[in-house]
Amino acid sequence: MAISSIVDTWLLLIALELSGERNRGLYVLKSRGMDHSNQIREFLLTDRGVELVDVYAGPSGVLTGSARLTQEAQERAAALAQEHELERKERTLTRLRAAFEAELASLRAKFEAEQADLAIEIDEHRSRATRLRADQHDIAESRGGDATSDNGRNTRARD
Repeated sequence: MAISSIVDTWLLLIALELSGERNRGLYVLKSRGMDHSNQIREFLLTDRGVELVDVYAGPSGVLTGSARLTQEAQERAAALAQEHELERKERTLTRLRAAFEAELASLRAKFEAEQADLAIEIDEHRSRATRLRADQHDIAESRGGDATSDNGRNTRARD
């Protein structure tokens, strides 16, 4: 402790025990004149040397070793499940849209067919009504009786 005032950077190596596993941790206890992280970083001793592992801060705190790997695997599985669910919903939406479009096309075709039938019936009705008025006029003229109306009033034909 007496030398802490002359040390610029002090690294602390610790043993982390979690879930029945011991891992190695490293953190910067102090570093004079520079910003530094206050997180404990896991490090591995490999045949390539010392490797720092990214900090994993999960819902239950910082995880290291197999606990970190397990949590990361669970998160990847959950993300994959969400992606599959999203794809399923998109397929369902596509099917619903296609069914809607097909039903709409069917209703449109049915409407157009009924519209054409009704238009024919209306034209036939108007033709019959026009023919009936013309026949009534012809009959009235042939009898020499009442002439057709003028503004809705009957007038008698005069000799």
